[in-house]
Amino acid sequence: MARRTSAYVDTGALIALLDRSDTYHPLFAGLFSDPPPLCTSPLVVAEGHGWFLRRFDAARGLQFLAFLEDLSPLKVLPVGPSDLREAARYLRMFPDQPLTLADACGLWILKRHRIRSCWSTDRHLSLTGVPLVIHG
Repeated sequence: MARRTSAYVDTGALIALLDRSDTYHPLFAGLFSDPPPLCTSPLVVAEGHGWFLRRFDAARGLQFLAFLEDLSPLKVLPVGPSDLREAARYLRMFPDQPLTLADACGLWILKRHRIRSCWSTDRHLSLTGVPLVIHG
């Protein structure tokens, strides 16, 4: 059997998985049912926690964090000052796009780790040519 390629997971994919009312919930429920090795960034974790905190309450924010802690194929990659500088480069490279720092950091992680699949509902994460699973 061929080795499975890891995928980068963005906030939108996590929200879609956990929010049954999300349009992309069925897609991500299927993908997460038998996932390959996955990675994300601490910025995505913070963005997702904030979404559940604002949309619902502190308890749901904590449930989101507990879910990520238990998601065994998911590795949260460290992000340091040099990674943030590279992410800022993407913000300057695409000034016409409403990229967040979390988005730009995701673009950098995709390039740095040569990841060829992105689990996201955010079309901006395909700016560098990495395909989004929502298009497949």
